[in-house]
Order: sequence, then structure tokens, then C-alpha cells
Amino acid sequence: MAGSDSGLKEIHLNLPATSSEVAALEPGTIVYLTGLVYTARERVYQKVLTEGADLPVDLRGISNVNFHCSPAAAADGKGGYTIGGVTATASFRFSKWMPEWLDLTGTRIVIGKGGMPQKDYERVLAPRGAIYLTTVGYGTGALLGRGIKRVRDVFWLEELGLAQAMWLFEVEKFGPFIVDSDLQGQSLFARHGEQINQGLGKLYEGLSPPALHRYGETDDREDELM
Repeated sequence: MAGSDSGLKEIHLNLPATSSEVAALEPGTIVYLTGLVYTARERVYQKVLTEGADLPVDLRGISNVNFHCSPAAAADGKGGYTIGGVTATASFRFSKWMPEWLDLTGTRIVIGKGGMPQKDYERVLAPRGAIYLTTVGYGTGALLGRGIKRVRDVFWLEELGLAQAMWLFEVEKFGPFIVDSDLQGQSLFARHGEQINQGLGKLYEGLSPPALHRYGETDDREDELM
């Protein structure tokens, strides 16, 4: 553990992360990872949890970090793959699969972008000893790609396609990521979102009502999705 130049707490984890290491992560901390990280998103969840396929590898034994992403992968001509970058995917779309997936795989760290619903942190991740890491801003795919040292394996590539296949990456100083949630179910996004929402009304004071043209549009600022 060390302090970053920005003054934020910075932690380097060797994977699989232990329960005590996960428990010590606080919202706002910068995290780098070294070890094995796997990718899984909706088609993997459907194949295993809905269609009943067996996991192609013992995730519980080798990796407890699930990255919601789409890799920019290309065959290297030697039977392997090179990764030019990894683009994080919005994790809230996978909420319905998370309880069963975490129970099945023993995953303790979920990585993505944009966070997940607050209730998922409180009722799904935290009770299972899991936390959420988010990527830092947009356009960081190439930066993150530098932390991927090797593709250990890839599963269901022909069936599911490049973006939806399950990839197993060997990573070193993979990051930076920001801790969004902790084992108390607290969320950095939710906390700052509440602070921002308190002042939204003042931003629109004195403005004329908007002209609504599309189905579902609203001028109720509390209903806006940011």
C-alpha cells in the first residue's frame, strides 16, 4: 500500500485477493491488480446460469475478479492473442445475474464502469463479501491494455464472439481502478450523486419548461438518468 501523487490512498493487490484484503478496501481508494482476471458478461451468464453449461475452468480456485469488458483482441499467429485494449462495460445491465454468479464462482471483486444500483451493493455484493471497482473516466482502454501481460485462455470464442467470450488474463499492475463500494454496502457514486442531486433544482430555476418531443421525456429532474 502506498500514497499516490494525488494524495489518494493507493493499493496493489496480488490475486486472488484475500477476504481481509477485500474488506480493507475503502470507497475512493486507487487499486492496481496483479494475477489472474477473467471476463464474463451477459452471454456467459446466460450460458452457465440459464442454459446450465458447466464453467470451463475452476474460477473459484484461480481467480476471484470478474471484469465486465470487451477486449480488443487479435490472433498473434502463434496460437495466442494480443490485447490492444480493454473497454469496460456498464455493469448495471448484469444485476439480475449477480447473486447466483457470485455464489457459484466465489467472485469477490467486480470491475466495470458506471457502478451498479445502490441496492445491489447492499443486498447482493456486500453480503457475499464482494466489492465493486470502476474504471477511471473514458478512453482508458489502451492504458488498461498495457497491464495485460498474456491471455492465459479464452472460452466459447467461436460460439459467443470476441466481446462476449470468457477471457482469462494474466495481469500486472493492472489499473488504475477506483473502489466504488465496500463491504458495508456504501457507494462512492451514490454518496456523491446525492450531494449533486441536492443542488440540481437551483440549476434550473428561472428556465422555461423544455419542449418535450419524445416518448418518456420528463422535466422532473429527480427522474433524470445521468
